[in-house]
Amino acid sequence: MCQICGIAGHAGVSRRSLLGGAVATFVSARFAMAAPNPAEDGVPGDVALRELMAGNARYVANHPTHRDVHAGREDRVATQKPIAAVLSCADSRVAPEFVFDEGPGRLFVVRVAGNVLNDDGTASLEYAVKFLNVRLVLVLGHGNCGAVKAAIDVVQKGAALPGHLPGLIDLIKPAVVAADATHPKDLLSAAIAENAREAARQIAAEAPILSDAAASGHLKVASGVYDLATGRVRLV
Repeated sequence: MCQICGIAGHAGVSRRSLLGGAVATFVSARFAMAAPNPAEDGVPGDVALRELMAGNARYVANHPTHRDVHAGREDRVATQKPIAAVLSCADSRVAPEFVFDEGPGRLFVVRVAGNVLNDDGTASLEYAVKFLNVRLVLVLGHGNCGAVKAAIDVVQKGAALPGHLPGLIDLIKPAVVAADATHPKDLLSAAIAENAREAARQIAAEAPILSDAAASGHLKVASGVYDLATGRVRLV
């Protein structure tokens, strides 16, 4: 008889319980290994933001920094040290690594349509801040965003959307309502900017990890909008 099976049967513990315990131990160990050296404070948020905006200026001018994508690959096997996290729309035209002229391992990117903050996105950013010592989170909206357009149609026309889209759009509707009250003539652009700002506010308020880091000044949270035509990021 398998000794493990015998012990499990004798103790009244199922194989599934043993497996679950093993998985939990493995995950805990992985997170422990990912924890940063306390002496490494990470790149200050203001410094990281300046670096991202300088990279965007290079991107706009079509003068990206020449880099060998193979360089540092072996070093990145054991660990990662991103300078910032970016909550970005999943739109195929928006790629933060290109937009900010950053190479592999430099940005911790969370992407979801409409750059909204959901539970999985929150957990991902918590990991970046707690275990990777990221000190800047930038929410990146973009011009002509289809998700925000859909939210406008829902708010103004009562449009019905299929599948899981209504749940996503519900997260954007408050930004549309707020923008409509102040900038109804340029509603799409205003709603895109407000949606990015709202996600940034939510990130800074997410307890306990993100809110504590933001309140202490350890974490900077910012928002911006990417212009599809020019490639320029405007902080909002």
